[in-house]
Amino acid sequence: MGASRVAILMGSDSDWPIMKKAAIMLNELGVANEAHVMSAHRTPDDVADFVREAPGRGIDVFIAGAGMAAHLAGVVAAFTTRPVIAVPIAAKNLEGLDALLAMVQMPPGVPVATVAVDGAKNAAILAAQILGIADAEIASTLDAYKQSMADAVRAKSVSLD
Repeated sequence: MGASRVAILMGSDSDWPIMKKAAIMLNELGVANEAHVMSAHRTPDDVADFVREAPGRGIDVFIAGAGMAAHLAGVVAAFTTRPVIAVPIAAKNLEGLDALLAMVQMPPGVPVATVAVDGAKNAAILAAQILGIADAEIASTLDAYKQSMADAVRAKSVSLD
């Protein structure tokens, strides 16, 4: 893996147990990535600077995880034309519904793709699918991954006998 292609951002280090699943999946698929903690509310200038500079460092896709008010993905999307994938993180009060609604209700012109609550693994797969459009190696790795999932399901069916 060379320079990072995907930036994984989270509002707090307490989000890392969920967001680490994105890093693990991207590593499994051979997609270079990096992770950072930055807050849309407490360090907005850091977020803006990072997002503006990221394409020059090779970042093609952003994955942003946050809970509760969950503005990080929207703030990232405000500063880039690169794809942004949001991961709503379940907090104890509303179990992630608040974050999910904040992420999917973006205004026109500021799209954010959103996966399921705590769905960091799917965010990684979606990021790889986006990159795989123009990268045959990533596309091939994804094909093999999907085939292995299908094989596992078929094996479980056979084991029912």
